[in-house]
Amino acid sequence: MTVSVDIAKYDTFPKLLRFNANSRAGLPAMREKDLGIWQTWSWAECAEEIRALACGLKALGLDKGDKLAIVGDNRPRLYWAVAAAQSIGAIPVPVYQDMAADELKYVLDHAEVRFAMAEDQEQVDKLLAIAGKSEALQAIIYCNPRGMRHYEQDYIHSYADAVEKGRDYDRANPDFYVQAVDATTGADTSVMAYTSGTTGQPKGVVLSHANILKTAYNAAVWENLQESDNMLAYLPMAWIGDYIFSYAQSYVVGFCVSCPESPETVMTDLRELGPTYFFAPPAIFENLLTTVMIRIEDAGWLKRKMFHYFMAVARRCGPGIADGKAVGLVDRALFGLGNILVIGPLKNILGLSRVRLGYTAGEAIGPDIFNFYRGIGLNLKQLYGSTEASVFVTIQPNGEIKPDTVGTPSPDVELRIADDGEVMFRSPGVFQEYYKNPEATAKAKTADGWVHTGDAGFIGEDGHLRIIDRAKDVGTLTDGSMFAPKFIENKLKFFPNISEAVTFGADRDYVSAFINIDLNAVGNWADRQNISYASYQELAANSQVYDIIAEHIIQVNEDLAKEERTAGSQIRRFLILNKELDADDGELTRTRKVRRGFVADRYAKLIDALFSDLTHCEIETQVTFADGRTDTVKADLELRTLPAPSREAGAAARHAAE
Repeated sequence: MTVSVDIAKYDTFPKLLRFNANSRAGLPAMREKDLGIWQTWSWAECAEEIRALACGLKALGLDKGDKLAIVGDNRPRLYWAVAAAQSIGAIPVPVYQDMAADELKYVLDHAEVRFAMAEDQEQVDKLLAIAGKSEALQAIIYCNPRGMRHYEQDYIHSYADAVEKGRDYDRANPDFYVQAVDATTGADTSVMAYTSGTTGQPKGVVLSHANILKTAYNAAVWENLQESDNMLAYLPMAWIGDYIFSYAQSYVVGFCVSCPESPETVMTDLRELGPTYFFAPPAIFENLLTTVMIRIEDAGWLKRKMFHYFMAVARRCGPGIADGKAVGLVDRALFGLGNILVIGPLKNILGLSRVRLGYTAGEAIGPDIFNFYRGIGLNLKQLYGSTEASVFVTIQPNGEIKPDTVGTPSPDVELRIADDGEVMFRSPGVFQEYYKNPEATAKAKTADGWVHTGDAGFIGEDGHLRIIDRAKDVGTLTDGSMFAPKFIENKLKFFPNISEAVTFGADRDYVSAFINIDLNAVGNWADRQNISYASYQELAANSQVYDIIAEHIIQVNEDLAKEERTAGSQIRRFLILNKELDADDGELTRTRKVRRGFVADRYAKLIDALFSDLTHCEIETQVTFADGRTDTVKADLELRTLPAPSREAGAAARHAAE
């Protein structure tokens, strides 16, 4: 059944819940794996639970306009808390579950959060650490009772207690819930989603029900989503993408959303569930590919030979077959054989066998990685969006899926390129404001509704948007060559041995790079070579590892040389960092994006060394552990120089291609 709900009539999520509870009463709405067993709740059961929780929140003192923080892993009860808050006119504020206490305090204070719904004891402890310092927090409700027996604070309540109070309140006030839901409107705030804080403190993005519903509805119709679809909710609830895919589109379409048993069991649960609708940022697809390549290297020679042969066939004709294009009979037959012997089993192991629509976004995905998944028959598309857009700005249309674009404007979205090359958009999903930050709101959104994305890009003759990089990050070398760091870094991260890369070159004579090795991939190689190591730091300093990374960078340089615009930005010098870049150390955002300014300041000594004649540089860095403890690591890093990049060879390659 295709999307059929009237979002003009059911213009808020509580009203949509009522619609689904009536029209899809017995259909599955949510699942959760608990103690190895999948538990299922129908739409009618979810609606009953949400009603009780909404009344319980009201009984505990949550009022219209108040903020309810949601903190924890993906759990049905936390999604129900979102709907329950909305039902009584309160505003859900999802926060990242791995935030340190100080980060959490900033968001809670800024949003003026009065109530918090926490998954478990770990999250309650973080909230308690800031409760006495927080300006507004008055009540904490926990879902998982394990470890909570001796918590006797009168402002801490169990989920079961809140629901029981809600049932009592509902019996005493039978008209309250219905009237509260009826009073909600599309103009009401649906969610306050905080940005990842790439360049500073996170900003609270205020989005209305109308913003979210219209964009979720348009994309669902565009992609012909069905109520029979299902997806796995495993990404942070604080991320706007999860709010759209796991909450908004589920309510609009009526499909089932499933929560994994734990973050550690996601891959197992993905295989068991076999979702038909799947989203993952590029880093997830990169990690999956790394896992595949590690396993292949451990396989026998015959399996390795078969894998590489049929992967070559898949890269050559898989995307064409997926798009329904004409493919030669021999290639089609070889692909069919490969599907039986290699590709089908591979998709099954990855849990992607039943996926009929997959998205990736958040950052640019490397073309080679994208083509790998398209080659094995995954209907993977790139989309471009932001929190300020209620996610959707562009989507790749069926039959027009290209590795170097992010698609054409989504339904009802207008797109334009400013004179300085910045991408701008206008749509029904445009955010209302940055909470308590009118200056930032005015800077980001024009009076007539156009939003500055901060990304540099252009629209090709095919109507597709191509993103070059963050506008502020694109620069030039001293010789005038273009320097687009993210473009280069994505090429580096295609190699399974490289988990993260940060490049530098703006206003410099050449490009240099920081490299984080992938501990699993490089560790697997070291084990096969009988190379002993005790830590990431020790492995990162190994000269043979440097040799491997140097070979990868040389390949990237050869690729860059083939394009006239990027030929001048080949990498001349690099080092392997002695620690992995980490969100707890402030080097990455909670969505795993590099905070370039912070990294540049923190490692200024290393950057200066890369643009000198030094071959080694000592560094001392503070690291933060998950429990908040800190320590210092020291290292004497090798700075390696690569052969001078050859523009002549690149020019010859370009000429030959023409």
